[in-house]
Amino acid sequence: MISAILGLGVCAFVISWAVTFAMIRLAPRIGFVDRPGHRKIHSNPKPLGGGVGIFLGVFLPLLAVTIGAWLVSGGGDLAPYIGGIRSKAGLAIGILLAMLAMHVLGLVDDRRALGPYSKLFVQLGVTTALVVFTELRALTALGPVLSIVVTVLWIAAITNAFNFLDNMDGLSAGIATVASVAFLVTALSIGQYFVAAMLALLIGALLGFLWFNYPPAKIFMGDSGSLLIGLLLGVLTVRTTFLPPGQSWGAGWYAVLAPVIVLAVPLYDLIVVSVIRISRGKSPFVGDTNHFSHRLVARGMSRRTAVLCIYLITAATSVAAIVLPHVDSPIAAILIFCQTLLILGVVALLEQHPLPRDMREN
Repeated sequence: MISAILGLGVCAFVISWAVTFAMIRLAPRIGFVDRPGHRKIHSNPKPLGGGVGIFLGVFLPLLAVTIGAWLVSGGGDLAPYIGGIRSKAGLAIGILLAMLAMHVLGLVDDRRALGPYSKLFVQLGVTTALVVFTELRALTALGPVLSIVVTVLWIAAITNAFNFLDNMDGLSAGIATVASVAFLVTALSIGQYFVAAMLALLIGALLGFLWFNYPPAKIFMGDSGSLLIGLLLGVLTVRTTFLPPGQSWGAGWYAVLAPVIVLAVPLYDLIVVSVIRISRGKSPFVGDTNHFSHRLVARGMSRRTAVLCIYLITAATSVAAIVLPHVDSPIAAILIFCQTLLILGVVALLEQHPLPRDMREN
């Protein structure tokens, strides 16, 4: 099973790499580029369309496996696996449709810049449809209505967090890769094989894109990629139980907070940047250069060093989250939460150092 899951990741990598390579050459010919602007940190037009590589890297293998499970006989040793895939067909189709809708939304926005609230409305619509029709639920103990609301808001928050993170070469895709590896290890350790397979596809697709996006980037993913990444991570974190087999909810309730710990840095950036924008009388969805990555660069780091720094911070919180579902003691869980808060405290201290005057005015 693990070898098959890793094989899906390799397949996604090959597709994503090939499509991204092709988009580097095709995008400038059709005018699909990101041009420098007042808040852009690149000085020359860059091809867009990396999100197409990520999308097809996940979409095509998932579609092929879903269809293939119904075409093969499913006898012999393959029977349990084929049956498992068929049982998840409804969820897989829902994810495929939601991926397509979110990707198209991003492509349209990359091409002609939709309004932020129009994008948010479509995001919430797509997410709500997916949650309702696939019965995807977080915190079901809250009851059906509140559970749906919490699930939709969580997925929307993660979607926008990774959209916000797409502000520096290799940042959003790199952090998504680190987080996905942490979730993959956790999913495998507790036997969540459908989630593990989806995460392997996402990791492979992200690495195929990062091959060309790591600083200095040759291509950008655009909203067609960042919105898709956030959607998938939001959905997969909800789909994972984060409780090892045989462990009761009462004994390990704190394990459900593992996604918050893994995604602490993206969520921190989303919240801080939104607060800064609102405090200045601006919309939280209007871009600027007040992200954590920008502030690190303003304090003297190179862009590559700033990106690597945020990778390591995310990895530090992720390691703790991998352990959390297997912790038997509430005291140990509290220590893991405290460790995460201390890491974010270091991040906050880095934010407190005075910025240059021109950055304070942005």
